[in-house]
Amino acid sequence: MDVPIQPILLLADSQLLFWRDEDGLFLNRVKDLLDRRSPDGEAPDSESPNSGSPDSGSPDSKSLKAAYIGASNGDKPEFYDLFLAAMQGIHIDACRMIPSEPSDEDLTFVDHADLILLAGGDTHLGWQTFEKNGLKQKIVERYYTGALLIGLSAGAVQLGLSGIRETPARTNGSEAGSQEESTLFDTFKLIPLLIDAHQEPDWDRLSQALPKLGDLIQGLGIPSGGGAFVHPDMTVEPIRRPMVELSMKNDEVRQSLIFPPDKDEPSEAGDEQPKEDEPKALQPIIVPNDEPTEAAEDTPPALRPIIIQNNEDS
Repeated sequence: MDVPIQPILLLADSQLLFWRDEDGLFLNRVKDLLDRRSPDGEAPDSESPNSGSPDSGSPDSKSLKAAYIGASNGDKPEFYDLFLAAMQGIHIDACRMIPSEPSDEDLTFVDHADLILLAGGDTHLGWQTFEKNGLKQKIVERYYTGALLIGLSAGAVQLGLSGIRETPARTNGSEAGSQEESTLFDTFKLIPLLIDAHQEPDWDRLSQALPKLGDLIQGLGIPSGGGAFVHPDMTVEPIRRPMVELSMKNDEVRQSLIFPPDKDEPSEAGDEQPKEDEPKALQPIIVPNDEPTEAAEDTPPALRPIIIQNNEDS
């Protein structure tokens, strides 16, 4: 039986790992996505005899397994502790910290992980580590075989088209004081967007980097406390906070807001069915900076909507 590709969850920071709204803990939605993967429709057994240990969870266990990859922050244990607390909230006890120099057992655990979190920190440092330790290819393989990827801050950037690295600007072969310029480096490219996090309100880093990729590429800014699901069809669903979309038109960078779906809208699995003349489950919403209303039919092509997927648990 083919395993469906899971959405990718992008987070600006760790807030959404513990966020609750009127529907309960947000991460319960992530748990539901993992439970639905079971071929017989039943949730896997999530009990583990080694709860909370970096080495907990056997690769051949029937429990859900969650891998934490802290290469971007130098494998700081205090951030893994936050991850453990978040996973305990959704009863995933088979967790393991994958160090920057993984053992064969670590790599085997990644091969069987249902959830993989790429931590925040230094985007370029993390990417260099992935290239050296074999995780660059392994993470892509796990995505296409059904693992749910979570990118947090630098981890979110790494899942997009390119990483952004700020380096001192150079003039006539010498460094130009304190000025900086953005240079790009390859990343996983699982999401066809240039991504940055918690750089509101101006998004200067994205605005400087986007023109380097051409007019057809868009940027996505994830504000502090916010996140987004990027679904397998590449529709973007903001969580908690509006996302910022950046696009090029006439050699200028333009910004628009993409709002989270309205919870009053019928879900794709709800009882209320859409009318024949209405789109099913897909609701494009976009707000240009200079006109704070929903996108009209004459929205310029450069500001085309990113489709927001209405999901059952939105």
